[in-house]
Amino acid sequence: MKMSPTRTFALFVASAAALLAGPSFTIDATRSTGSVSPRLYGLMTEEINHSYDGGLYAELIRNHAFLDDNNSPANWLAVKDDASAASITLDPANPLNENIPTSLRLTVTQATQAHPAGVANSGYWGIPVHPQTQYRASLWAKAESGFTGPLSVSIVSEDGRTVYSSGKISGLTTKWKKFEVKLTTGNVAPTAQARFAVTVDQPGTVWLGLVSLFPPTWNDRPNGLRKDLMQMLVDLHPKFLRFPGGNFVEGVNVEDRFPWKKTLGPIEDRPGHNGSWGYRPSDGMGLLEFLEWCEDMRAEPVLAVYAGYSLAGGYIKAGPDLKLIVQEALDEIEYVIGGTNTPWGARRAKDGHPAPFKLNYVEIGNEDAFDKAKTYDGRYAQLHDAIKAKYPQLNLISTIPGAKLEGRKPDMEDYHDYSSTENFLKKSVDYGKDLNRKGPEVFVGEWAAHEDTAVPPWNEASKKMAPTPSMKAAIGDAVFMAAMERNADIIKMHCYAPLLVNVNPGAWQWRPDMIGYDALTSFGSPSYYAFGMFSRNVGDEILSVNFADTSVQGCAARDSQTGEIIIKLVNPESSPQTLPIAIKGVTSLKPEATVITLSAKPEDTNSISEPKNVVPVTTTLRGIKPGITYTLPPTSIVVIKLKSL
Repeated sequence: MKMSPTRTFALFVASAAALLAGPSFTIDATRSTGSVSPRLYGLMTEEINHSYDGGLYAELIRNHAFLDDNNSPANWLAVKDDASAASITLDPANPLNENIPTSLRLTVTQATQAHPAGVANSGYWGIPVHPQTQYRASLWAKAESGFTGPLSVSIVSEDGRTVYSSGKISGLTTKWKKFEVKLTTGNVAPTAQARFAVTVDQPGTVWLGLVSLFPPTWNDRPNGLRKDLMQMLVDLHPKFLRFPGGNFVEGVNVEDRFPWKKTLGPIEDRPGHNGSWGYRPSDGMGLLEFLEWCEDMRAEPVLAVYAGYSLAGGYIKAGPDLKLIVQEALDEIEYVIGGTNTPWGARRAKDGHPAPFKLNYVEIGNEDAFDKAKTYDGRYAQLHDAIKAKYPQLNLISTIPGAKLEGRKPDMEDYHDYSSTENFLKKSVDYGKDLNRKGPEVFVGEWAAHEDTAVPPWNEASKKMAPTPSMKAAIGDAVFMAAMERNADIIKMHCYAPLLVNVNPGAWQWRPDMIGYDALTSFGSPSYYAFGMFSRNVGDEILSVNFADTSVQGCAARDSQTGEIIIKLVNPESSPQTLPIAIKGVTSLKPEATVITLSAKPEDTNSISEPKNVVPVTTTLRGIKPGITYTLPPTSIVVIKLKSL
């Protein structure tokens, strides 16, 4: 529910007596209590909820290498009618290459121009059709002797009656060959009720090795990212991206760990691997794509390396057995920052990026406290020593706060916190008092609020709720962000998780998630807008705040370059809250201030059908003086930006 820009705000000079009695919010601007980390707000990602395949990674063909199921061509179906006949099957006897060890054999026994036959793929819950849009289709194919084509490649309606765009491929031989064709739609109505089809108009046998279809991508990268989702991420002004997970870096078993070396090079050389959340990632979103994603957002990577523990409990003990894992981590870091005179730096250059990427932080493992064998201390120490010996400039992150780590002191520790809004409201008031200011630094690498204390994200009942959060959860997110910003001298980085969710039934495994989408459109949750209000309005000097006799929580910071004071307030109540605000150490302010407000009923949310139901409203507040009384709307998050004279 949007707040009207014409809302009348109560504003007047507050007397000293008013500030001494009743609710108050006092900001001490006489001095800074610390520096806000320039990396405070970032993003965390992993392959969950079809975040990459069927999400940010723009590939539209599902099971494009025919490896999702060993027994059948999952997500592919034969195209035929009453006057044509065709069958499809996996054919490991005719592999595309050593990395793609099977192909799809299409056998057409009856077909004409009026009644073609072939194979079709409906993508990830539909192929999105947009008007006046050019798609890039490619496929590897070969045929039986004597059959040269043509193949018709098209985007068609699910019933096959409407052709949105089509092209022809000819020149097939008995050897594998890559074919490319551009498909351009006309002035059509947007729809996701479509599929991609490869058909022939005569009998014959054709083998397909890898089939791909891309819409326009961010920065026109050939193996790139979905434009609408990238725009939403860029709009958050993230300073870092933590990747590739999360559980995705670990895998269910040791052999399922993120196989970064196999995610390099052309997609026809990437076999994919067993994922952590019940489906097989294609690994079209590989290490280089992650790094270029960071580059495109002007964010730095926070690289998580596999540390020898996987989700099912398997582990590799420290010592000789772990040497291979240590070398994998060193090679991966070399790919990211090594010069072109190094083996993996040279490989990065061969892959199209000669310049090293920026890298300051490396996380060793993920959530290793779940290791019941308690082997992390030794594993961390071995990786720590090897990485520091070769890359002493890197900051290393431990996944278990307070761990002994065989005497090694990490530069940073990773805390994860999935709490209800109720619990965040309670804990955020005094949050940070127990943090050791002498270090290590704090990274809150995963956090998110959920609405119901009795239904945490891992509870089966959560699957009956919407995958994206409501305004109530955004309130919990906001008070926690305010608490972290008050402690930004020691909390150097934090990121909400999970970031992305395909909202189609069967597509997601965890909620709540910040950004939702289907094949055609996307939307930000109230938590997305709350995060953006915080991440886009950050000072560099922490100002001490004191809130008394009020349920309102918040924080304040100053931009030392502009003198701007940024106040962030959160009202969890279902009624307006009138709050006297005093700013010590400031005698005069510019008479106008910018106010950004997100306000709605607790149950209000956004969705595919109502993507802008809950969004921030920006207004100008006039008559500003150092002592003001401000009325916060019910269930609201407010950013007030003041400038001193």
